[in-house]
Amino acid sequence: MRSDRKRDELQAFIDEQKATRPGFAEGYDEGYRNFRIGVMLKQARLNTGMSQVEVAERLKTHKSAISRIENHAEDVKLSTLVNYAEALGKKLDLLIH
Repeated sequence: MRSDRKRDELQAFIDEQKATRPGFAEGYDEGYRNFRIGVMLKQARLNTGMSQVEVAERLKTHKSAISRIENHAEDVKLSTLVNYAEALGKKLDLLIH
């Protein structure tokens, strides 16, 4: 059931982007990767049982910054991703294929 909900959320995101951003289909693959990064960050945070506020405190920033990282991953620096992972007690692995 949870998987269906995730698919519905993903489809809603795609539909919203297509409706609000001309040329979305052209950049869909890149957009999808960015969205997926944000989802992975949020899921990793939730798996640790941490709130956005707790992550923000560890990174000495504000909750709104954590929200932006999770929701707008296209603008996140690699160093920010590393720090985010470390704040969760995890490490970031980068795979190029």
